[in-house]
Amino acid sequence: MNIQRKYSLPNCTLLLEGLSDAARAAQFQELRPALSILVNAECYLSGYTQPLSGGREFFESLVRAVSAYAQEFLSNVYHPQAHNFESELVQIQKIDNNRHRLIVHSEVPGGQIVQVNSYGNAKQSLQIDLNTVQLFDLVEAVDQFFADSQTLPELSLELQPVPRRYGNTGQALVKQALPASVGITSLAAAAIAFAVIPPPEVRPPEPTTQNRSGSTISGVNNSSTPATTSSPTANEQVAATPTFTPTPIATTTANPTPTTSPAIKDLEALLNTVPEITDASQLRALNRQVYNQINPAWSNRLGLNQDLVFRVGVAADGAIVGYKAVNSESNQAVDQTPLPNLLYNPANRAPVSNEPVAQFRVVFTKVGVLQVSPWRGYTKAPDVVGSKITDPNQVTQLNQKLYDTIRQNWRSTPSFQRDLKYRVAVNKDGIIADYEPLNQMAFDYFRETPLPQMFQSVYGSNIAAPNNQEPLAHFQVIFQPNGKLEVMPWQGYQ
Repeated sequence: MNIQRKYSLPNCTLLLEGLSDAARAAQFQELRPALSILVNAECYLSGYTQPLSGGREFFESLVRAVSAYAQEFLSNVYHPQAHNFESELVQIQKIDNNRHRLIVHSEVPGGQIVQVNSYGNAKQSLQIDLNTVQLFDLVEAVDQFFADSQTLPELSLELQPVPRRYGNTGQALVKQALPASVGITSLAAAAIAFAVIPPPEVRPPEPTTQNRSGSTISGVNNSSTPATTSSPTANEQVAATPTFTPTPIATTTANPTPTTSPAIKDLEALLNTVPEITDASQLRALNRQVYNQINPAWSNRLGLNQDLVFRVGVAADGAIVGYKAVNSESNQAVDQTPLPNLLYNPANRAPVSNEPVAQFRVVFTKVGVLQVSPWRGYTKAPDVVGSKITDPNQVTQLNQKLYDTIRQNWRSTPSFQRDLKYRVAVNKDGIIADYEPLNQMAFDYFRETPLPQMFQSVYGSNIAAPNNQEPLAHFQVIFQPNGKLEVMPWQGYQ
């Protein structure tokens, strides 16, 4: 099966195409198969219509050249790998502080390197001038590749000390305004370059995540964390140089260190090690959170030839921690869904360890309607989570107040043909605190009701309810096609 990996930045995109190892694929049924055999690599740079492309040797040379040059540029310390012009297919030369020349050669049989143009003819080398922002986007794209444990896992990034003769502690530090897009490699290099200022303070780089296609669990590649082979002195600067070490086929996860997140796991394997959320009331609340995350993010709803069905894992706080396509068609079309972009970011949230996980069935229908339901259904009728207002007199007063508010704001002429049913919650002052569609028509025509505007006017958004712990009164609200409105105390989910 052909596998694609894309690492995108505003000014640079790396696109890798290849195959998975047949022996590994037969032994391990992975949610997101590893791209272990690189067939083609393409590097798209802003301002240039034609990408830089080549095979594995081209890509390995590219990441070596980018890593070495970024180290030298940031630290202003000579890096010998950055000047290896005789054997490298890719070279980067500094023109000035804001211009950098990327040179790509082509290798022919016999080991002789010849120069080629953009059409592959043996005439001249391909040269592209980058500004500093483009350079650092290229660095960040390489960092995202190293953070992906399922792409060329045997290619790892290690930090090695530059020979002492290249160090010069007396030279002035580089004074540059670094763009915000500097990635792991450049952050590590900057921290090391400034370590000569006492007291030294080197912070471990934060892991970088990327958008993923296919079925996956959000995680971080342990091999992407730089490791030094020795403790450099003040006269030794540390440079990033990618090395290639065989990865045992039987090894699918690594032991995480205190500074790394767990390695990628299969969804079934994750569920075998953590409790599963089965409480009907909690599943109902999480069902809404999943819908509210996916539905507004699903922007392109055209072009589906069939329904795409996924099994989605969700943590107790509503974070999407993994997904798996139910069939091959769904797996191939995963990029037409927002799921790859909705996986939680391990840098912004604690990693999934032993916290419970709920499973949902998410269907992207070919008619453009999103469906979300518990994977195993509800074991019993769910209830509303949270404290409730139960005093009969107070409930009656709030019932009338809610009716008057909705009636006053409902001015549109109904175009729907069947009742729209909602659960609406208000606080002790009669202010709307939550609302939830109860049937498909209510999902489809919610904009014809005043509920979104009422909610948005209070909270600034109508996507998800706020985290409010105060007791609420719940009501069932029915908008009828003839313009009639019904509001009654909540009797529970039907």
